[in-house]
Amino acid sequence: MTYRFLFSRRWLGLLMLAALIASACAGLSKWQMDRRNQAVAEIQRVQENYGKTPVPFETVKRYFDAADPDMKWTTVTVAGQYLPQDQRIVRNRPNNSAPGYEVLVPFRLTSGETIVINRGWLPIGNTRSGYPDVVPAPPAGNVELLIRMKPSEPALEGRSAPEGQLASIALADYARQLNYPLLTGSYGLMAAESPAPGVAPQQLSMPAVQEGSNLSYALQWLTFGILAFVGFGYTARQQARITREERGEEGGGRSGPVLQARRKAQTRKGGSSDEEEDAILDRLGL
Repeated sequence: MTYRFLFSRRWLGLLMLAALIASACAGLSKWQMDRRNQAVAEIQRVQENYGKTPVPFETVKRYFDAADPDMKWTTVTVAGQYLPQDQRIVRNRPNNSAPGYEVLVPFRLTSGETIVINRGWLPIGNTRSGYPDVVPAPPAGNVELLIRMKPSEPALEGRSAPEGQLASIALADYARQLNYPLLTGSYGLMAAESPAPGVAPQQLSMPAVQEGSNLSYALQWLTFGILAFVGFGYTARQQARITREERGEEGGGRSGPVLQARRKAQTRKGGSSDEEEDAILDRLGL
């Protein structure tokens, strides 16, 4: 049996190695597909919600208390007053690859609830390390806002922040620093405010609606996994061919004398030359 060697410990080990490599590649392919699916879902939310007609706060209030991913980027109108004494800045927030901060301010609605408004982005400062140079104050008094909903972010375990700053937009952590109730499911990303202040943080731009390269990466990892078995099969086939040649099973048994002749030629003194090997093969009529 030509392929009996496949049941040896060595070849079973090689098969397990190929299976392990293929499994790892399949896992990486699935990871890339999951990332691709997340990107596609985000693109659909942006396309469906970002440009929609604004809705009043009362119709989406429950999503500020408990976030719904499908409501992300929904445009909402609110009215009330900022509470600037509890303003915070969020550190390590890049914008178009530039490092900086985002400004959070609690906003007391006319209906009595308090939500968080992300007023926009500020670049890193030059006068004090770890802080922006200036944080523009929000408008005083009654203000009307146009905002887009975003769900609360997870807390960053083990990540601290200086006084007056937050490591992430984890609304539950923010609420524990305040002495009044705060809706912690979602916050509002600033789109427009009236009356408009003279100076305001830079508004964050619309998120990119590009799928990225995750699908091609997923297919590449899947191909690598298949190649692991292809390589194993090719190696096994080569080994089987060598085994058949050694046993004289190829070419109607003619390879047996050929191999014997080659071995005799190599064992004789000076028999490694091409001339002697060719002479022996000629005598065999090959």
